[in-house]
Amino acid sequence: MVPRVNVPGYGNVFYLFRRKTMEKQYRLSGNEVRQKFLDFFASKGCMIEPGASLIPHNDPTLLWINAGVSALKKYFDGSEKPASNRICNAQKSIRTNDIENVGRTARHHTFFEMLGNFSIGDYFKKEAITWAWEFLTSPEWIGFDPKRLYVTVYPDDDEAYNQWVQVGMIPSHIRRTEDNFWEIGRGPGGPDTELYYDRGEKYDPEGIGEKLFFEDLENDRYIEVWNIVFSQYDCRPGEVDRHEYKELPQKNIDTGMGLERLVCLIQDGETNFDTDLFLPIIHATEKYAKHSYSEKEYKMAYRVIADHIRTVTFAIADGAMFSNEGRGYVLRRVLRRAVRYGIKLGIDGAFMYKLVKVVADIMISYYPYLQEKISLIEKLVKQEEESFHKTLANGEALLQNALAEHADTKILPGEVMFKLYDTYGYPKELTTEIAEEEGYRVDSEGFDKEMQAQKTRAREARGNIQSMHGQSADLMDFTQESKFTGYTDTHSRGKVIGLFKDGVRVDTLTDEGDIILDETCFYAESGGQCADTGVVWNDHFKANVTNVQKAPHKQPLHHIAIVEGTVSEGNVLEGEYDYEKRQRTRANHSSLHLLQAALKKVLGDHIAQAGSYNCAEYGRFDFTHFEKPTEEQLNEVERLVNKQIALAQPIVTEVMAVEAAKNSGAIALFDEKYGDTVRVVSMGDFSKEFCGGTHANNTADLCVFKITSEESIGSGIRRITSETKFDAYKDFKDEEQYLLECAKLMKLQSWQGFKEKLVALQEENAQLRKDNDAHKQAELLSSADTAVQKAETINGLSCVLLSLDGFDTNSLKTYAENVRNKLVDGFVFVSNTTDGKVTFVCASSKTAIAKGKKAGDIVKAAAQLTGGNGGGRPDMAQAGGKDTSKVQEAHSLVREILAQ
Repeated sequence: MVPRVNVPGYGNVFYLFRRKTMEKQYRLSGNEVRQKFLDFFASKGCMIEPGASLIPHNDPTLLWINAGVSALKKYFDGSEKPASNRICNAQKSIRTNDIENVGRTARHHTFFEMLGNFSIGDYFKKEAITWAWEFLTSPEWIGFDPKRLYVTVYPDDDEAYNQWVQVGMIPSHIRRTEDNFWEIGRGPGGPDTELYYDRGEKYDPEGIGEKLFFEDLENDRYIEVWNIVFSQYDCRPGEVDRHEYKELPQKNIDTGMGLERLVCLIQDGETNFDTDLFLPIIHATEKYAKHSYSEKEYKMAYRVIADHIRTVTFAIADGAMFSNEGRGYVLRRVLRRAVRYGIKLGIDGAFMYKLVKVVADIMISYYPYLQEKISLIEKLVKQEEESFHKTLANGEALLQNALAEHADTKILPGEVMFKLYDTYGYPKELTTEIAEEEGYRVDSEGFDKEMQAQKTRAREARGNIQSMHGQSADLMDFTQESKFTGYTDTHSRGKVIGLFKDGVRVDTLTDEGDIILDETCFYAESGGQCADTGVVWNDHFKANVTNVQKAPHKQPLHHIAIVEGTVSEGNVLEGEYDYEKRQRTRANHSSLHLLQAALKKVLGDHIAQAGSYNCAEYGRFDFTHFEKPTEEQLNEVERLVNKQIALAQPIVTEVMAVEAAKNSGAIALFDEKYGDTVRVVSMGDFSKEFCGGTHANNTADLCVFKITSEESIGSGIRRITSETKFDAYKDFKDEEQYLLECAKLMKLQSWQGFKEKLVALQEENAQLRKDNDAHKQAELLSSADTAVQKAETINGLSCVLLSLDGFDTNSLKTYAENVRNKLVDGFVFVSNTTDGKVTFVCASSKTAIAKGKKAGDIVKAAAQLTGGNGGGRPDMAQAGGKDTSKVQEAHSLVREILAQ
């Protein structure tokens, strides 16, 4: 019986499999391959680390999590110690730097899963190589034929070379190359080794053979499967020669293997897309298309759609939103690219949203959380698709205008093609096809130049996005425990158990440095809550605590500036944090819990925290939401929080088992890693969250809550900044005073009646403007005959050129058309200056158009001269300018054009 891979609702996808080297007579499914990898490394003592959210938390250097190691950098640079030094994970990743190759090649993806195993100062080359070989070749696991495996190593890395030979790699299958060295900026790095699999002569139609591998030629036969980085050096590229890098105190192993690529090799798919991870999406898409996946010329379109809907589904599920900047812009580009290929398949209207459930069902075994997000994702994707179809129509209009503008040369410029591609989502191929149908050539070199410039800008903006900090061996080795008593105590008495100067352990400090106490009341910055500040002292010593951060083993690390005396290890110090600062910070922190609960009630359960910060002055809460909240919604949120404050709810903190806490309904951060027990903070029935920070004792301690701002910070993430206690009261009072001052300007004694008085003034002002505009329009139209009488003849045309001031644009168009119609072979050009800007209106007769004096071209030239832009039809057009000092110069330009 051949096992089948069942995808609910989408039929059965199954594969026959015969492999002489394996007992199994079927091909593993993608989900089985992932699980086998995790099971294998669990058997080697690795802790299975849950994959992180695609949206990086507390890492501004990354737009997306783009590799298995991305979320583990804190372990590699030694800033934090993991629960286990042996780690394994399956990490969702997004990369869009090669998006144009997705669907075009067999292996490029925007969303993929990276299977990785990691050592943080534990096992090294011997184990990493041995286990990779065992997993891939053992019949118990994957069972690849060892004769089909090839490997690359760094030229100087004899240890890796010899280990490969020892495990069974054929020596003639090993290539040494300088390319095998991993470093991205300053920080941990080192040589790496890559495993390749020979897919056989079927994928080598020209019969080139091993030359493809040893000369690193582009091919589909020798496929890279696994990369192992031996992170053993403190890299300093650009500072010293690579051979002078110093060994790290903590050597690490970083491995990565793309799940999609491995599944393709196991299932012998023609490409990664011809596997059970993608085929259900492809077959579901066929239901809406006019062409099938079996048609060679349409395969790329199906592959792009299958890849991109996975990216969109997972990104939105993890909190991303469509927008015009940051990751939201990337997400928008990905979806639009897929929609374009849907059009190529003959699909009418929105369809991508219908594929979301297919993705969620394929991934249900390892990513069950997608199921609860299906409805939201479908809604957002459908809205974006429908919006894009409208944008495509606008892009088509732009293309037609561009073609008309360059009718004389019959060449479409590269910058126009790029604007259509980048702004409107038009692929280069589609633009080329339309242009060539109308007899135009396209400037492909210009397009490529613009594309390269954009990539350069993106690369420079990214910088060293994966670089890490240097390791501090002394802090990494410091494991003595420190007890935090600050949840209940305002004062502490602790012994100095560690002194550090710039990360190096010392015996004494005389000026500035870092100390660790065996007991402290100072809160170390974490979870978005700022660090305590205060004072430590004894009879012979005093220092200000200016910051508190967590050491690699999570002890509070106090940064001190010594006021008097010297501190030595073993000294006992009294400590007190700034009480007023802590009280205000606690209040702001508690208010953010109430704020999140209120947002969920008002905006919807899809609201998820995307970051927070609270200090004495304010609280700041970032959350995922797909549109700007209305004023009414924000007012309701503010009202709900203040209602909870007025109810004087006790704020209760409990330490619970993590599973019990989750079952109790407490909200946890989506991808936060929690221990066996967690602190849960409750405020009545209104709010219940996992939280390790400090809080007020009662909601009444917050006194009053005020939202001070709400804004977009990009990528579908909104930010609310707020205040509590006296800061909030003062803001409310300041607004009241401002309102009273405005009322007095209207001769009112109080703010009551201010709104009615303002509305009456607005209505009166609007009527005056309307009457004035009507008067001006009548005056303008009555002067048409006078303008006709002043017409001058230029190049055989009867021309009227006027410079006006303060008229309505719509009146100008009617006026220009009226004057033109009164002329014989007429041409009218009018400039109108209003509010520091200039508007140009032009009307051309058929005779003028025949002579090449098109209204759209002429107003555009005038507008560009004055720092603006615009255009329109050959017979009637308008455009805007910015520099009013050049209006007369624009009139001179128009006269020159008419005279030509």
